[in-house]
Amino acid sequence: MSTRKLLKVISIKLTVEGAGVQLGRGFGPGEARLLDPFLLFDDFTNTDESAYRQGFPMHPHRGIETVTYILKGEVSHKDSLGNEGSIKAGEVQWMTAGSGIMHEEMPIVHEEGIQGFQLWLNLPQKNKMMTPRYQEIKSEMIPCLTQDGCTVRVIAGEYTGAKGPVQGLVTTPTYLDIQIGERSPFSIPTEEEDSFFIYVFEGRLSLRDDRSEFWVGKNEIGVLSGGKHFTCAGGKDGARLLLIGGKKLKEEVAWRGSIVMNTEEELIQAVEELNNDTFIKKTTGRS
Repeated sequence: MSTRKLLKVISIKLTVEGAGVQLGRGFGPGEARLLDPFLLFDDFTNTDESAYRQGFPMHPHRGIETVTYILKGEVSHKDSLGNEGSIKAGEVQWMTAGSGIMHEEMPIVHEEGIQGFQLWLNLPQKNKMMTPRYQEIKSEMIPCLTQDGCTVRVIAGEYTGAKGPVQGLVTTPTYLDIQIGERSPFSIPTEEEDSFFIYVFEGRLSLRDDRSEFWVGKNEIGVLSGGKHFTCAGGKDGARLLLIGGKKLKEEVAWRGSIVMNTEEELIQAVEELNNDTFIKKTTGRS
């Protein structure tokens, strides 16, 4: 059985987005081909309210899905279609932008600060203009399994028979939140051709090949090779990480801001629609 190996380690880099939010950018346009179908990954963890309270005022999305996972604090959201609410600790918002949505995300200042991540997942060309929708996942809906020194929250995909609550997607992603004890092993079967990466946000993680041991540390992304199996172990103080994977689209990517299409002509059309107020196409769905 082929085991996934560590291809590349990416350290997150400080950047500023929205109305002045300081966050850690794991990857963006430069790595889009390497991590197909994933487009962007951000860690917006911060305890300094001045660095995050400005938030992300109303902005457009088209052609992608955005996944927001909150571990501490809270983010309020609303959109141009009349949806609004908040994402609290332990919760996930999986937004399929599809044909287009105007969306706002504003962190709410709490004493503990904020800890969370946002992932952008590309949509296949045939689904880019699908009806927008949300899946709002409460903490208690997420299966949590503990065995062999590991605790795993299954947000999407499957682990030891437990299926994540995010369902009905046009893609087939895996999204696991994994806590590993000191030197505890973790393993999972994977689809051989799918893209997979890990993001370590606590401790250090050990990965081995036939000859050597490699480490991925806090605030680092590990890009993984293809393979039918992924295995790792926690370091001296254990580790906590996200394991994210999905089927490659192998399609052209034309990208401008938070609009991702397949051709420059489609991008130009999207901008024209923003300017003439015809960007929003259909009523959103919610599940």
